[in-house]
Amino acid sequence: MQRFCFALDLKDDPQLISEYENYHAPGNAWPEITQHDLDAGIINLQIYRTGNRMFMIMDTDDDFSFEKKAAMDAAQPKVQEWEKLMWKYQVPLPWAKEGEKWILMDKIFQSQA
Repeated sequence: MQRFCFALDLKDDPQLISEYENYHAPGNAWPEITQHDLDAGIINLQIYRTGNRMFMIMDTDDDFSFEKKAAMDAAQPKVQEWEKLMWKYQVPLPWAKEGEKWILMDKIFQSQA
């Protein structure tokens, strides 16, 4: 298993944040999107929010690759529709590259048991 952590901002608007959370409430995410993630090798995906900053923790199988996921995304119209909809709510972080949304975080500490 691999684990990746990402960050992204939402537009700082309570109404838009509420709408975004509603899209991600249990049972509300589009089933095509959740199945697509499973097919890409994402075993578990969680999103946390504080204010308008979000953090995503993504556990994947050992064969997962971002290149494979990007190719699968590009070939799936429903994924493109979802991503376009999500841009209504999301704001790239200041250091994001053009068109980049979720930014991969660097692990800087891990406590050893």
